[in-house]
Amino acid sequence: MSADRFWPGRYTDRHGTEAVVFETDGRESIRTTIRGVRFEGDSMDGLGALGGDPPDAPFTFFDGALSSCLMEWEVPLSVAVEGEGVRTAVLDCALRLGAPAGPGKGLDAETLTTTLRLDGHAYTNAEGADTFENALDEVQRQLPAGTRMRACVACAWSDYSPLGNGLMAGLACFRDAKDRYRRVDGKHRPTGIFALWDQHTEFVQETWLCGEFEHRSGTHTGYRGPFPARRRL
Repeated sequence: MSADRFWPGRYTDRHGTEAVVFETDGRESIRTTIRGVRFEGDSMDGLGALGGDPPDAPFTFFDGALSSCLMEWEVPLSVAVEGEGVRTAVLDCALRLGAPAGPGKGLDAETLTTTLRLDGHAYTNAEGADTFENALDEVQRQLPAGTRMRACVACAWSDYSPLGNGLMAGLACFRDAKDRYRRVDGKHRPTGIFALWDQHTEFVQETWLCGEFEHRSGTHTGYRGPFPARRRL
């Protein structure tokens, strides 16, 4: 995969707002500096101070990660437009992390909003999305016919564990096991995702993209199904 990428953004809490840059390897590492403090984590809702010790600068933490704040950032996202080829759009992301709700209770709120901006139009997921998978699925449904995202979440070779997934990342790439992945049709049995799981190439973020991307469509949809997902009746 290519080198690290940089997402311009902003961090806001009750102490003020600061322009920041989030640096990511597209897999399981996100880093940034806020008020002179270096943070790192595998997800935007899991950024903790490097070294593990609480910094002197004012922040609120829950289970070692930032909370009681709003993080905003921009991600370039490729889209394929029928008849026009591949275009570059901008995905605006906003993650609002609430306050600690008490021991063993997590945060009192966690809200993700994604907005894809293309040709002067904005396509936004409804408030309340809890993962990038769900948010981007909803955004894809709003795009004009013939317009499709080109990102790992929409790739033929990516899948989640049946055990569940968090806000972002944790998306297994099977580009080095394509022949076997084509036969995946459930959880168990020799053709289930569990039988193939250890052969995944790596874990990636939903908005990442590599040169082996293929649209997730047709009869081959792995364990998690097509993208966007079929609506339940």
